[in-house]
Amino acid sequence: MAAHQQPVGQSSAFLETLERISAVAPLSKPVLVIGERGTGKELMVERLHFLSARWENVLVKVNCAALPETLLESELFGYEAGAFTGAGKRHAGRFERADGGTLFLDEIASMSLRLQEKLLRVIEYGEFERVGGDVTLNVDVRVVGAANVDLPAMAARGEFRADLLDRLSFDVITLPPLRYRDEDIPLLAELFALGMTRELGRPYFAGFSEAALARMRAYEWPGNVRELKNVVERAVYRTPPEEPVTELDFDPFASPWKPVAVAGEEAQAEEAARRVEMPEQPELPEDFKGHVAAYEERLLRRALEAHRFNQRRTAEALGLTYAQLRGYLKKYGISARRL
Repeated sequence: MAAHQQPVGQSSAFLETLERISAVAPLSKPVLVIGERGTGKELMVERLHFLSARWENVLVKVNCAALPETLLESELFGYEAGAFTGAGKRHAGRFERADGGTLFLDEIASMSLRLQEKLLRVIEYGEFERVGGDVTLNVDVRVVGAANVDLPAMAARGEFRADLLDRLSFDVITLPPLRYRDEDIPLLAELFALGMTRELGRPYFAGFSEAALARMRAYEWPGNVRELKNVVERAVYRTPPEEPVTELDFDPFASPWKPVAVAGEEAQAEEAARRVEMPEQPELPEDFKGHVAAYEERLLRRALEAHRFNQRRTAEALGLTYAQLRGYLKKYGISARRL
């Protein structure tokens, strides 16, 4: 069996996640892995499988969002010859192929409610029928689902079956975003840089400048580890082999010649930005100074939380000096320590 990639990190949030994975791995119970895009959900599912008693058997992966409902159904459960046009012979589905092993259902939130009902039956009883068939098949499969959305909120809205969510969530592993893994950023950046150096056939990697490392640690990484990999590899290939990386391009689409959005798209984007950035407007007459103060305090608290109560990074994000930020915190009686 091919070796799988090892997760890399030393931050407390990352190590706690690995401990959770190691603890639940030996159990043949369903697990949900939740996390933002690019946080490494598939990598954690692989670790879950290879640390389980099923490691010698197959890990089968399905991206539920990549297939339309009818095709996803036939891929998961298989089909009999003649079940539909083009079904010339019997086809074994992913559940049959994963018998004795693990089935990873990525982006499980995109699965239709009808298919969720069939999935619930397999998880509860280990049985199903192929599409177009009437013979009940039995399998021993551990199901692991992954999502980057709020599944309980979807269930509350009727967009995801609550009974399936209950069955899947024997344990839920929520992966920390990269912005909460500050210590891991230099480690991962070095790993990706060395990989790109080998790919380019260069004899060595000259490292990162202190300024480049500081920029990486200050950036919020909305695309998480996947985005970090792209930024680092792009920087390495653009830098002469003998020089350390000093320039980082966080937005490869930024260009004076990029296509201009059509009027409708531009207006929608501006309106969305206005709704996000502007506080609700009070009806006049109102206490102007009181509203401004309340907005400033909310903004300070939100910025502190977003930057994990790191005052220097918070000040930089707000366009303030460190002394100015300290003055505002004192003004509003805000503690700079995590509660």
